[in-house]
Formats: sequence, structure tokens, C-alpha cells
Amino acid sequence: MKAMSIRPILLHPDPRLKKAADPVDGITPELLRLADDMLETMYDAPGVGLAAPQVGVLQRLLVMDCVKEEGAPPRPMVLFNPEITWLSEETNVYEEGCLSIPENYADVERPAEVRVTWLDRDGKIREEQFDGLWATCVQHEIDHLNGKLFIDYLKPLKRQMITRKMQKMKREMARA
Repeated sequence: MKAMSIRPILLHPDPRLKKAADPVDGITPELLRLADDMLETMYDAPGVGLAAPQVGVLQRLLVMDCVKEEGAPPRPMVLFNPEITWLSEETNVYEEGCLSIPENYADVERPAEVRVTWLDRDGKIREEQFDGLWATCVQHEIDHLNGKLFIDYLKPLKRQMITRKMQKMKREMARA
């Protein structure tokens, strides 16, 4: 097994983060390598989810691991072409953040439970119902695959404030 590598995460505003990702045609060794790199990048960040567009690859692939309990084994998940097939009417509000919008958080209301189908690493169709942080995370990452960011759920003024802060941060990083 090749060593995994950490990939640079695109920072908002970046036009690639606003584009819809293309479906994965088949599970290739390159895509499996990308999935492994994305998990390594996500854990290193640290985060609970990462979508391929966030590392500059416009493919429908996301990784996530929402295990937060101390001492609990990790549950890394790789989802190719994930699709929400059912949403609960009940909603939850979570304070969301994003590895592409570091140090910015906001409350976002989403369905409390979702059912998702996807292709796994072996190209088999899987289905699972998620709730709690898992449900929020999978919806957040699928939004990335559709060119949508969590700040798109915010009021325009708050969204503009965050975007301006990010532009300033990117300018400062470019000068460093």
C-alpha cells in the first residue's frame, strides 16, 4: 500500500467550490488513491468530512468520519456518487464549519435524518440512514458536490462578511 498524502484544501472564495462535480463512472485505482488521500487530509485538518471539490477534483466523491467519542474506533467512510433518497420532515440545527472556510461557523438548519445511497470502494451499491452529526455532515458534503457551501444558507450580509474575511485571509497568506 502506498503512503497516503495530504492534499491542499481549496479556500473560499474559489470558483471550483461553486461548480457541480461530475459523477464517477467507475472505481479506479486513481479514485481509490484520491479517497485515501482525502481521508488523510480530513483527519490531519482535523475535520469530520471532505468532498473531492475541496481538494480541486470535480468528481462526486466524499469522505467522512463523525466518530467523536474518546477511545471509540474511527469509522472512515468513502462515498462515490452519493445521493440522498429520503429526508426527514424533522430538522436539526448544528453549528457548521468547513475546511474550505476555516475559523468561520454558523448555525444551519437541515433535515435531522437522511437516507443515502452510494457506491463503496468495491463499486457495490450501499444504503444507510444517518442521523445526528452524521446526517448533517453527509448533507454538507453532498452540498459541496453540487457547488453549494454552508454559508449559502446564511443571510446575505452574514455571507458577505465571511467572504470578505476569507478574501483578506487569502491575501495575507499570499503575502506570507
